[in-house]
Amino acid sequence: MLIKSKTDIPASEITPQSIYQERRRFMQSVVNTAFATAVGLAAPTWVAQARGIAPSTDTTKKPFFDLKKSPFSTDETLTPLAKIISYANFYEFGTDKSDPMTHAHSLVTRPWTIEVVGEVEKPGILDIENILRDFAMEERIYRMRCIEGWSMVIPWIGFSLSELIKRFQPTSKAKFVQFFTLSDPQQMPGLKYKILNWPYTEALRMDEAQHPLTLLSVGLYGEQLPNENGAPLRLVVPWKYGFKSIKSIVKINLTEQQPQSIWTAYAPSLYGFYANVNPQVPHPRWSQKKERRIGEFFKRDTLMFNGYAEQVASLYSGMDLKKYY
Repeated sequence: MLIKSKTDIPASEITPQSIYQERRRFMQSVVNTAFATAVGLAAPTWVAQARGIAPSTDTTKKPFFDLKKSPFSTDETLTPLAKIISYANFYEFGTDKSDPMTHAHSLVTRPWTIEVVGEVEKPGILDIENILRDFAMEERIYRMRCIEGWSMVIPWIGFSLSELIKRFQPTSKAKFVQFFTLSDPQQMPGLKYKILNWPYTEALRMDEAQHPLTLLSVGLYGEQLPNENGAPLRLVVPWKYGFKSIKSIVKINLTEQQPQSIWTAYAPSLYGFYANVNPQVPHPRWSQKKERRIGEFFKRDTLMFNGYAEQVASLYSGMDLKKYY
């Protein structure tokens, strides 16, 4: 839901909270009516309309209703959906911020499975439809901060990663959780450029992965995830820079040794394993003390751990955060 702001965001890009909530109520009534009359309901088209493309005929992507509100949510003004879709990093579709919006329609998200392996008692495979059915979803409005200096506020839909990990029963040797993005050149044109050593991989320490703030997201703004933003399943770690929040996950591997993630392998002096938002640790090419919220003209101060210090600072007690950046 979008609420009124005193920023310079054009009024045409802001959806008032009342309209957002009314839309949910209206759509729910349509679903109930359709169910009662045994009439199939096509997926809502507002995400497609925001992209400026023809509505999708994919009826598997249904909206979420009556979502529980997370106590972790910020009450800051949301970033408009059109901005979230059109200004994104997803190098599998190109390096320009608009490339995902241009090319990600080629990503096929059904069928989709996630394999869980490594230091677990019960390795196995989950289908995305099972995830949508079996896990209780909630809306979490998180600040998101990119290492390049821009930020957003996004109403994610998902569940704590710890819930999924628990189902596979990690062993005592599981110290890290590694994630893999789909790597398919036929669907992802950016893979033909050897910018990174594909597939995209990321990792968290086990205690980070099990922290209640760490989210597996399946949607935003009341809908299942747009392709541009990592459909059908992505990681969201709000106190870390955005490159840690890996998209379009196909595999999760629990390991004893710290795995190397794709950006730390590419340039370890620029991209640390932890990637905690820290205004006191500058990137070699720019300061991290300020950020520009998308839709605002003036920069604002960057908050330690992106404003989540009260919840996560204890994870790094006694650590030199300039060394372990």
